[in-house]
Amino acid sequence: MNKFLIEVPHGQDKIACIRAIQVFMTSGSHFLTHAEWGCRDGEHKAWLIVDVENKESARQILPPAYRSEAKIVLLSRFDKEEIEGGFRSSHV
Repeated sequence: MNKFLIEVPHGQDKIACIRAIQVFMTSGSHFLTHAEWGCRDGEHKAWLIVDVENKESARQILPPAYRSEAKIVLLSRFDKEEIEGGFRSSHV
């Protein structure tokens, strides 16, 4: 399993916020009902951290209307040995 951060933007008006929250809360998905929201601080996005196989599996958790705009990021931790050993990765 891999860990992914899913960031889901939605409209900035109150109706868009309420609609997004309602869709997530009534989806029946444990993942979606535990989303964190930034609306009260002017950041109109939801965030979830999920353990799934790949990015496409993470995307499929989302309601279809929110999939195309979602940003999905693979999360990693690094240990001291990796850093001291020169950290080998093509992405960093």
